[in-house]
Amino acid sequence: MITENPQYKHRIAPAAQFFVFCAVAFGLILAGNFIALGIIYLMHGMDTLQLVMALDLSTPQAVQSLWVLQVIGTTLPILFTPIIFGRFVMHETHAYLRTDTRIFPVALIMIFLIMAASTPIMEVLIALNQKMQLPDFLKGLENWMRNSENAAQKATAVLLKMDNWLDLMKVLLLVALITAVAEELMFRGCLQTILLRWTNSTHLAIWITAALFSAFHMEFFGFLPRLMLGVFFGYFTAWTGSVWPAVWAHFLNNGTAVLTTYLYNHKIIKLNLNDQNTFSYGSYIFSVIITVILFWSYRKTAYEKKHLPIVNGKKLG
Repeated sequence: MITENPQYKHRIAPAAQFFVFCAVAFGLILAGNFIALGIIYLMHGMDTLQLVMALDLSTPQAVQSLWVLQVIGTTLPILFTPIIFGRFVMHETHAYLRTDTRIFPVALIMIFLIMAASTPIMEVLIALNQKMQLPDFLKGLENWMRNSENAAQKATAVLLKMDNWLDLMKVLLLVALITAVAEELMFRGCLQTILLRWTNSTHLAIWITAALFSAFHMEFFGFLPRLMLGVFFGYFTAWTGSVWPAVWAHFLNNGTAVLTTYLYNHKIIKLNLNDQNTFSYGSYIFSVIITVILFWSYRKTAYEKKHLPIVNGKKLG
């Protein structure tokens, strides 16, 4: 059960919380990037630093430096932002991190099935997003968006280059697991809580958080599928009161991409994530129906588990 200290409850208005949270996030990410660039300079010198800044990742030193920039400049600041905000700004760590609720195994199974069943839905959203074109007077903006997308994809391709199973374990740990924990604590744990208190609407909080989550990745031609993933993660958290179901779903999404990339590059499977799969109309309809049913079952089960009687500090059932 999440408890709040009455001394600090709503000490800062929700609207102000949002802007303070954004300031903390911006400051930590800026500081993390400066530290990462300093480490790269000390490790490899100015030439490698300039290569990384230009996204010229043609040398082993540049690739190693990209990992430093990713972990220290992005992942760790994202992880520390909700912790610092919840613990030292709001003094309501559990309320803003949502980490203290016990998880029931059936929820994890349902989430796995939801993520699998919704694959055709995500394919439709990917296809729609890729066809997006802005009006002529916004061509400059569209070109910037495409350049940002290409730069992000180029960096991701380098990070997902895995020569052996040890590389696979490293990428699963850093890209799939730690990133899932950090981003879910930040977005579904902290930001969604702030927006819920601000709007007094669970649905608004979930959708706004999902939109900010998708925009944060700076991959605008993947905005819609990432928005929908954010919505999924948001409801997983809202219905259980815990961030861990969202972390599990996020890990499944990232981990599947990492594992599939490894298996494809080593010619173990023929499925290429960069190829757009086409499902039949029946598959799309079936995907929507099954996903809705699974979501309804997850919500029902989550509510039942949250309201089980407690005996000797443990929930029955």
